[in-house]
Amino acid sequence: MKLSRRTFLGTAALAVTPRYLKGSPSPFLSQLRREDLPATSSLPPERFDPWVEVIPGNVSRAVSEVRRLVQNRPIIAVVKNNGYGLDIGLVGRILQEEEGVMGFAVVKGEEALKLRAAGVTKPILLMGMFSQEEGAALAEAHIEFSAFTPDALERLIPLARTSGGPIGIHCYLDTGMGRMGMTYRKALPWLTELGRQPELQIRGTFTELGEDPDFDPEQIRRLHEIARGARAEGVETGPLHAASSNGVFHLPQGHLDLVRPGIALFGSYPSRPDEERQMAPLHSALRLKARVVRVSHLQQGDGVGYGRPWIADRPTWVATLPIGHADGYPREATKGAHVLVKGEVYPVIGGVSASHCIVEVGDHRAVQVGDI
Repeated sequence: MKLSRRTFLGTAALAVTPRYLKGSPSPFLSQLRREDLPATSSLPPERFDPWVEVIPGNVSRAVSEVRRLVQNRPIIAVVKNNGYGLDIGLVGRILQEEEGVMGFAVVKGEEALKLRAAGVTKPILLMGMFSQEEGAALAEAHIEFSAFTPDALERLIPLARTSGGPIGIHCYLDTGMGRMGMTYRKALPWLTELGRQPELQIRGTFTELGEDPDFDPEQIRRLHEIARGARAEGVETGPLHAASSNGVFHLPQGHLDLVRPGIALFGSYPSRPDEERQMAPLHSALRLKARVVRVSHLQQGDGVGYGRPWIADRPTWVATLPIGHADGYPREATKGAHVLVKGEVYPVIGGVSASHCIVEVGDHRAVQVGDI
């Protein structure tokens, strides 16, 4: 299966949450490996829940590749959606050590606070909305806020006053995607007013690209136009940023002062994997694992799964794995997915149920209960 944004998210959205093995409250769920090695797991053999391994070495290599593509511009690492399913605290600690990562971005206030609780000290940008109650805790944790609403002054200045000092903001502009941000048609006077408030410090101005190759350049032009207008009024906009992972690969003129990749940092290509693989070699930062819970021998004519969608055409061995669609393993895995056991790959057959899937092993009993 080619790893792209969609397939990555489908795999990473598991019920199990990766954690560091050392010091983890649930050490059976995951391991942290520094290199992408096919080493034997140290999980106890009696544990049969599926788990995710995070490979920091592959994250580090992805950061290096992204920086090469953007000519060493600084990176704001987007770790929204619980670090793309890999545990936001865990990936935050990994990325914190990367020199090229200047800060982080999230969409939910809770995730910003989790990063701080995990020991992340670099700047954290909250790109989404927050309640006033939540805002006080975020300001106290020195989270930078995105300003994008007409009432941004009313929402942000009280936080600055109660926190005892100016708060950092990034001005979020809607240059044509139509999802979030202050519309570009009204942005200049709004941004200028924000920039004149002593309680606020503009630390960046950004937009979100629609990933339309014909329209993205127009979005960049609008962002530049607003920034020039603000600077002409004596307001500093801070660094400009627009490029997500897709922009990193496909829109060099959108690299601006900073880039804001997410999925690419975890080894997934954003939109056109065949083309993007030629531009930068990325390797998945996750491994999804489980142990064999049953091995059985089928005779010709024996069926597998609800409704018997797969029927053996000869005697063959099959193995059951304790992972299913309730864990995030897709039902579509029967359409060509394979699993790796002891250095060999075996096809997923039958149907993926809520808690189990089945693989065909072949003519010989090549796997045993407990094998990973």
